[in-house]
Amino acid sequence: MKTDWKTRQLVTLMIVFVSFPAFAADLPDGKLNGIDFLQDKFALRGREARHQLVVTGAYGAKDLRDLTRDVKYSVTPANIVSVSDAGLVSPLADGKANVIASYSNGHKTTATITVEHFENPSPINFPNQIVPIFAKLGCNSGACHGKASGQNGFRLSLLGFEPPEDYEFLTREGRGRRLFPAAPDRSLLLLKATGAIPHAGGMQLDPESHSYRTIRRWIALGMPYSGKDDPVVKGIEVVPPHRIMPREGMQQVCVLAHYSDGTVEDVTHTAKYEANDKEMAETDETGLVRATSLAGDIAVMVRYSGHVATFRATVPLGVEGLDLPEPANLVDTHVFNKLKLLGMPPSEISDDVTFLRRSALDIAGRLPTLEETKAFVADTSGGKRAKWIDYLLESTDYADYFANKWSSILRNKRRKDTYKHGTFAFHEWIRQSFHQNKPYDKFVREIIAASGDPSTHPPSVWYREVTKGQEQMEDVSQLFLGVRIQCAQCHHHPYEKWSQNDYHGFVAFFNQVGRKKVGVDEERIYHKRGVAAATNPKNNQRLKPAGLGSQPFEIPASGDPRHKLVDWMSQKDNPFFAKSLVNRYWKHFFGRGIVDPEDDMRATNPPSNPELLDALAKHFIDSGFDLKNLVRLIANSKAYQLTSMPNKYNAKDKQNFSRFYPRRLPAEVLLDAIDNLTGTKTSFSGLPSGTRAVQIPDSGANSYFLTVFGRPEASSACECERTGDASLAQSLHLLNSKDIQNKLTSGRAAKLARDKSRSDEEKINELYMIALSRMPDSNERELALAHLKKQKKIQEGFEDLVWVLMNTKEFLFNH
Repeated sequence: MKTDWKTRQLVTLMIVFVSFPAFAADLPDGKLNGIDFLQDKFALRGREARHQLVVTGAYGAKDLRDLTRDVKYSVTPANIVSVSDAGLVSPLADGKANVIASYSNGHKTTATITVEHFENPSPINFPNQIVPIFAKLGCNSGACHGKASGQNGFRLSLLGFEPPEDYEFLTREGRGRRLFPAAPDRSLLLLKATGAIPHAGGMQLDPESHSYRTIRRWIALGMPYSGKDDPVVKGIEVVPPHRIMPREGMQQVCVLAHYSDGTVEDVTHTAKYEANDKEMAETDETGLVRATSLAGDIAVMVRYSGHVATFRATVPLGVEGLDLPEPANLVDTHVFNKLKLLGMPPSEISDDVTFLRRSALDIAGRLPTLEETKAFVADTSGGKRAKWIDYLLESTDYADYFANKWSSILRNKRRKDTYKHGTFAFHEWIRQSFHQNKPYDKFVREIIAASGDPSTHPPSVWYREVTKGQEQMEDVSQLFLGVRIQCAQCHHHPYEKWSQNDYHGFVAFFNQVGRKKVGVDEERIYHKRGVAAATNPKNNQRLKPAGLGSQPFEIPASGDPRHKLVDWMSQKDNPFFAKSLVNRYWKHFFGRGIVDPEDDMRATNPPSNPELLDALAKHFIDSGFDLKNLVRLIANSKAYQLTSMPNKYNAKDKQNFSRFYPRRLPAEVLLDAIDNLTGTKTSFSGLPSGTRAVQIPDSGANSYFLTVFGRPEASSACECERTGDASLAQSLHLLNSKDIQNKLTSGRAAKLARDKSRSDEEKINELYMIALSRMPDSNERELALAHLKKQKKIQEGFEDLVWVLMNTKEFLFNH
């Protein structure tokens, strides 16, 4: 296996160098200066203890490479420990030994190992040593015995977060038939796991494995749970935490569990590994990380005994002598610094018409008008792009478009017609907030701390859709903090540090929200006097309101805890609030968040460019939470203005923003664009004539087109409700639906056919300018003219041209 991998790595390197001679990062930058163990002193306690060695080679001035599987190991004296070819150390007897790693060129390094309690091993602790084995094997996953109902009569707590329950299930249920201390190998648990008797999950445990021996010894010892003074795991550490790796390279990691008594244990081969992006990296059960051929950032989540940590790696492409554009602002500084580190050349700056169309779609949710396009192309003054951005931000179209975005994720949903007054009022309040450029912290406060009814305070409508304190807390956490905390309601969060106490302490902010019915299907929201608190149903602990990671707040009975929540959120040192918003807006403009998904910010899902995220958040805070200022900063950057056309190096890049990532127009924007191109208007029931799709105030306007093209239903705070995926129904609708055919025959095509004052060439130019914000090239113009000349009915010829333009990717996508 090792030889096959090295051969594949060598072949890959040869191909890379033949194809792109400028690449250099896949080979060490200089000769090997020396090798070292990351840990050169450690102790093994007990017969079943293990330790994973990690050997690093230093090349040149700064290039570190993993050599764990490339060195030869020897031990003196030889009877204390054994070392596998992969660097796994196992004890043989009490004593002290030296492990020597030797590289083929003569470099050596030594580690000292002490073995203790080999003959008198300590009792096994069920939570610390047995439960992690079930997690490693996937037995307590949601797809197996960890689901609520269990599997085939046997149930475990999800991911092992409730060891007492697991102990009960194993030792007490089924009349104790799962475990057999008198003959441990005959225990049903082991017989099924090893496949000795039929098991729906197949063979999960090798009888010769360390995990089998551990479980067997635990059963033989009489299945102890734990001693009252036994240490507990307080956290885990990954060594090394970060590396720069070559493409197709490997890195061995070591995972250390830190216990409450100060001891440290190597749990590398019992921990669970999961790469965030399977296209970027692969992992195996030994803690070996393999990079693929893609350049970028790798994040590997490591889980053990309810704790998580992250290994991160940067994989450079390695192009030397990059010619990077001069940064226009802090966005470019951090984006280009990352590209320089990766050795990844960015694409070129886009031309004027591409920028014009892209920015109009992203900021105003519409295509540029014919007049705007002509004026922008003709303008030769400096700074015209910045002026155009300012023009868009001051337009009502900007407010309409971002109100459309926020109305959906704020769940402005019309479930019945009597809700119309409230949903329309809430949408208008959102629209006015963006038009007036209300500071973001004030915008959020007026929603979270809303009091009154829709007539006096429209944001109170938010409480109509999120009726329970838990829903309110979860939406606030996901929408305004970028933290998906829902999992912590029933058990410790599987990917984060949040506990059930954290969850219910956050809920306490909303437990004093009162409701009073006013009118038909409307409510007045008010603060009920009383001490704000919530109870954790798992341990019956009474909890005061507390922000995520903050100390509990002392709030008098007369004080509204929701204001205290927003006070905490909007503090300059809050680790979530500003970062969540700038990341959400970054995804709006770039199609991918710095943290992606944009509302799943956690230690185990790190940002692709942490420095960029921090700088944007600081700028946003320093600006007084100015949303237009943030949009202006992003849109004026050269990173945003790069062309979407890849060069020969960055075609596979999808996380470093070395080019613009094309994306399909949102449903509402696309429908308005089709109306604009065809010269028609779509009517929406119950709305004034001329209302554009992006101006629809709530989810109550029925439209087959919007549904098919992925308009969200406003049922959750997640932007994932909006789908950008292509489908057969979409293609068929654009090709031959009755609605589209009516637009083709009754609008612009008919008008162009009747117009005798202009030549066909001028009309073709106009169509291209309206649809694509550019003039046709000579080939496109010739084909269009030839098609018109062949038509007996000139209107049908123009209908064909409009239909063709409408179905091009250039029209359907923002690029």
